[in-house]
Amino acid sequence: MSVLADTVRSILVTPTDIVSSAFLGLGTGLALIIAIGAQNAFVLRQGIRGEHIGILVFICALSDAILIAAGIIGIGALIHAAPVAVVVIRLAGAAFLLAYGVLAAKRAIRPGALTAAKGAGTASRKAAVATVLALTWLNPHVYLDTVLLLGSVAAQQGPELRWWFGLGAAVGSIIWFSALGFGARLLRPFFARPASWRILDGLIALVMLALGIRMAVGF
Repeated sequence: MSVLADTVRSILVTPTDIVSSAFLGLGTGLALIIAIGAQNAFVLRQGIRGEHIGILVFICALSDAILIAAGIIGIGALIHAAPVAVVVIRLAGAAFLLAYGVLAAKRAIRPGALTAAKGAGTASRKAAVATVLALTWLNPHVYLDTVLLLGSVAAQQGPELRWWFGLGAAVGSIIWFSALGFGARLLRPFFARPASWRILDGLIALVMLALGIRMAVGF
C-alpha cells in the first residue's frame, strides 16, 4: 500500500514543485554556508594569494555534497545517537583551530611573512589540502548544521523532492565557494601592501581563536 502511495505522489509531483524544492535547498544551503567561519576565512586567504584555488573549491563543494547526501539518507540520526563521536570531533577541531589561530597571529605580527605576490611564501598543495580538509571535517557544526539541519528540512520535502532539495543545496555550495575563491582575486590590489595582510591575518587569528575556544568549551 505504501509503495502504491509513493507511486501516486511521484506522479503528482510537478516541475514547479521540483524547482521550488531546489530553490529552497539553494537558499537554505547558502544561509548555512555564508558565515564568518574558519573554512571560509582560509579559502578567502588562499583566493587572494591565488594558491591552489581550484582544488580547494572542489574539496569544499564535494565535502558539502557528501554531507548533504548523508543528511538526506538519514545519517543525522546516527550522529544524534552517538554524542561521544561529536565530542571527539569537537575537541580535535578545537585544537586544530587554536593552533591555526596562533599561526595566523604570528603571520600578522611578522611583516616579512606577509606578501600578496603569488609564489612568495607559497604553501604546498598538500599543506593547503590538509588544512582545508581539517577545517571542514573536524568542525562539529558541519555535522549538526549540514547533516542534521539540512537533512531534516530535506525530509520535510517528501521522498519525491528531497533529492532535488539536496541538489539545490549542493549547487549553493558550489556557487559560494567558487565566488569566494575565484572572486577573491579582485581584492589583490588592496592586499599588495603588507599592512593589508596584517589586518586580514589578524582578523583570521581572532576568528580561529574565538571559534577554537568556543568549540573547546562546548558552545
